Amino acid sequence: MMYSFGNRPDFAVVDEPFYAAYLTETGLNHPMREEILASQTSDADAVSRALIGPIPGNKPHFYQKHMTQHMLPNVPVDWLKEVKNVFLLRHPARVVASFAAKYEDLSLKDIGFTQQGEIFDKVLAQGSKPVVIDSHDIRKDPEKMLRLLCGALDLEWDDAMLHWPAGGHASDGIWAAHWYGSVHRSTGFAGPEGNLPDLNEFEHSLVEQAMPHYERLQSFKLG
Repeated sequence: MMYSFGNRPDFAVVDEPFYAAYLTETGLNHPMREEILASQTSDADAVSRALIGPIPGNKPHFYQKHMTQHMLPNVPVDWLKEVKNVFLLRHPARVVASFAAKYEDLSLKDIGFTQQGEIFDKVLAQGSKPVVIDSHDIRKDPEKMLRLLCGALDLEWDDAMLHWPAGGHASDGIWAAHWYGSVHRSTGFAGPEGNLPDLNEFEHSLVEQAMPHYERLQSFKLG
């Protein structure tokens, strides 16, 4: 999605700006931890101010990619009132499989479903109407779902959202070298998703814990 919006000429993008703040607060030993800490500020207040400040490159619009697990209790939330909030869903089984391939000692808090529901509730409490979209629906029919999303955000449609150059985006986080191999090889959205991945017993337990949060937000989704 970041590449889709980043390929529009009217959008700047930022990749996971609270990542360093999250690692600093939790002390977690994520892949490329030291490189991440060196690449961006760990001051969550400074990050939140930048997100509602001048848009990089003097662009009209600003796509901000966040991971909900990075939004710790100490991260300011007032800035959420100043932006249009879009919650991207993905089936917990696919999220668990993706994280388990790269992480050891995976837990529910690492995959962000609980936090996603909490942040959704905070946005509702602020009086905003968040937009919800499911990655399954995007993969099934990218143009239909992205047109719906643009409509919900009062944006004009741009065909540039459907394709992008291979090799990544200039605004990729430093962690792209570890995580973004497949998306760097892509030039558009992959086709419809297949069957859910095979998981072990522990991974299944994480999926069961995450499903209520996922299913609740699904009731709000576009399409």
